[in-house]
Amino acid sequence: MYLAWKIFLATREKMSKTPRIRIPPEVKKYVFERDKYQCQSCGKTTTETHLSIDHIIPLSRGGQNEYQQFTNSLSYLQSAENR
Repeated sequence: MYLAWKIFLATREKMSKTPRIRIPPEVKKYVFERDKYQCQSCGKTTTETHLSIDHIIPLSRGGQNEYQQFTNSLSYLQSAENR
């Protein structure tokens, strides 16, 4: 019985995670404009470096796929934060 309960909890936990989606171009454009084409962690702009869109709260930690939850970030900062 204990093992069955652990399997049920693990399955339920996996099902409740938000799936990763491709961010539509319109949403990317909105986020870049809203954040003034600046990395929200270090302040660098697109003329200084390559920016990408990142979740403020990672999906792995319960973040959602909503435009308010996206921000501009440097690619290397994203990979360092997700380690």
